[in-house]
Parts: sequence; structure tokens; C-alpha cells
Amino acid sequence: MNRFLSSKVVGKDRILVVDDSPDNVFLIQAILEEEGYQVITASDGFSALTLIEESPPDLLLLDVMMPGMDGFEVTQRIRQNTNLPFMPILLITAYDHLSVAKGLDNGADDFIHKPVEVDELLARVRSLLRLKHSIDERDAIARQREDFVSRLTHDLRTPLIAADRMLVLMRQGALGEISDPILEVLDTMVRSNQNLLAMVNTLLEVYRYEAGRKTLSFNQIDLAAILKEAVQELQPLADEKNLCLNFDLGEKAADSSGKKVIIEGDRLELHRVFINLIGNAIKFTEAGSVEVRLIDANSKSSVIVKVEDTGLGISAEDQTKLFERFRQGKHKQSGSGLGLHLSRRIVETHQGTIDVKSEVGKGSCFTVCLPIKQAHNS
Repeated sequence: MNRFLSSKVVGKDRILVVDDSPDNVFLIQAILEEEGYQVITASDGFSALTLIEESPPDLLLLDVMMPGMDGFEVTQRIRQNTNLPFMPILLITAYDHLSVAKGLDNGADDFIHKPVEVDELLARVRSLLRLKHSIDERDAIARQREDFVSRLTHDLRTPLIAADRMLVLMRQGALGEISDPILEVLDTMVRSNQNLLAMVNTLLEVYRYEAGRKTLSFNQIDLAAILKEAVQELQPLADEKNLCLNFDLGEKAADSSGKKVIIEGDRLELHRVFINLIGNAIKFTEAGSVEVRLIDANSKSSVIVKVEDTGLGISAEDQTKLFERFRQGKHKQSGSGLGLHLSRRIVETHQGTIDVKSEVGKGSCFTVCLPIKQAHNS
């Protein structure tokens, strides 16, 4: 059996033929090898799954009716295994359209009836392999693009950090006295550079998540403490705009027993989420208040955080696209369109949800729901 696990021959597509009938296997193998394909075989579904996990083929020809595990179950298991690359599945059936429909619903890509006709078999094989090559090429381009952006973003951080430090030193007078007009220019440069650095950092984090390269450190953390820190950090921004920034733990979260709201999560990443949500609320609110509320804290399953403002609100159209990457709002102060996208990725990584309800002219409310760990005494 090891001879089937050799590396793919350059220029040859590997096709796995699965059928419990040796005669059918021999016939199909002969047809495909005559066309130059590299063929491996299996006589049952269990053997096929083992071969696929060890070395996924480019195409799977799968008999529907087999003892032990039929082709429908094999197809379903393959499609449920997210670690496998895409491979087209061609079902071979001697039955009616109902079995075909079941196979397609389970994830098969095409079917062919027994007895197999040579021309039809080869045509369907070529068609599915074209699909396979097209998807592989698309995925490769996507990976190259992500790698390029990730590398570029990472390389951009070094000069930006150096420029930030130099500007701060100049602003502090380390290189000599500076006049008030120059000082004002330096303040603008410092803010602009820091904004650009923040955007680059956010972009880098987004691509780390999307490329599966982000490693989170999950521990038991007090969600109330994280929210309190975020509110304290952003209080000066609210004060600058004369906004009321209120933090409400609620009676359940701060009851007389002195319990904490403990969840499993990455402290730094969740801190990033709430800094973004509260910061946005302050940024897009010109008058009134921003409310941060922790509710349902004693629920056995989840805890909810709401960030509500009295700002300009978000249109129904924009709400549907708000968490997409690079989707900027129509407000003049809208940012890069990455912060909310990253926040959603972080929350979903914590098995939670984030959504928004808003009405133009009446403010917005962002709701984060996270799985909760049982409360612990202080």
C-alpha cells in the first residue's frame, strides 16, 4: 500500500478510485492510466479516508454503494474535515436521481452512472480537474497576497516607530529649542505618524488572523477589570469633547458576595476590542454620552457587554457591511475600516458574537456576547 503514498509525479494528477468491486477498479484504473493520470485505489471507505488524510489526491472517484461505509458517508466526512485541501468528488452510481441528489447534497461535485462509458468518464475527470486547478491557483494567489501585505506591513513598522521616536524627541526639545509654530507642526506630524502606525499595526493583526498565524493566550480573566481599564484609558478623550463616559457594572456583576465575572480569553485581545468599540463611540459622538454596560453577568452560559452612544448613528445600509474588511463609514472621521473587522475576528475566536443596532440621528449600540466561566470569589 505504501507505493500509493509516493509524492505526486510532476505533471500528473493523482486520482483516488474507491470501489469494492475489483473489476470496476481495474477498468477505471486502466482507462485513467492510459490517459497519463497517476491512479491509486482503495476497496472501502475506511481505507480511502486513511489514504486521503495521509496524502490527499487531486480527484476522488467514489462508488456510492459499498459495505461498511457507503460513498455518501465518505463524502460527508471529507467535507467536514476542514484541514483537507479542496478535492473534487465524482460519484459513481448505478441508481436513480434520488441517490445522485443525496450525494450532491453531501458535498459531491459530479456523478457518473454505471456502466461507465470511457468518453464520458474522461470528460468528467478533465472537467473536475480543471475546477481543482482553478481553485488551487486562486488559493495560491490569495496566500501570496496575504504574505505580501503581511511582510510589507511588518516592514513598515520599523521606520514608522523610528520616526515616531525622533519626532517625540524633537517635540520635547532634545535637539534644541523650537519655536511655537514649529512646535505646532511637530504636534501634527506626531499625531499623523501615530495614526499611521496604529493603522499598520491593525492591518498586521488582521492578516495574522486571516492567515491563521495569530496565537492567542487563553486564561481566566476578569471581564469587568478589562472594561474598567478601557474606560479609564479613554476618559481623557471623552473629557476633551465634554462627553459623559459612564461605566455600569450592574447589580449582578458587583453583588454583595464580591464575585467577579470570569471568562476564558486572551486579555490583550479583548482589551483591544473594547478600546476600539468605546473609542469609536467617543469619536463619533459630538454631544451627550457613551454608556458601557456589563449585564447578565451571573448567567451560566454567557455575559453581555453593551457600548451605547448618542452619536450620529449608522444607516441600515452601512450596518450590513460594517464588520467587513476595509468598509469605511460615510462620516468624515471614518478610519481605515479595519478596527471593527478585527474586533469581530477576535470576538469570534473567543466563540462569541458582536452586532450593532443603530438609527441615524439617535446613536448606536454595539453588543458583545462572550461565553462565561463560573464566577470565582475575590
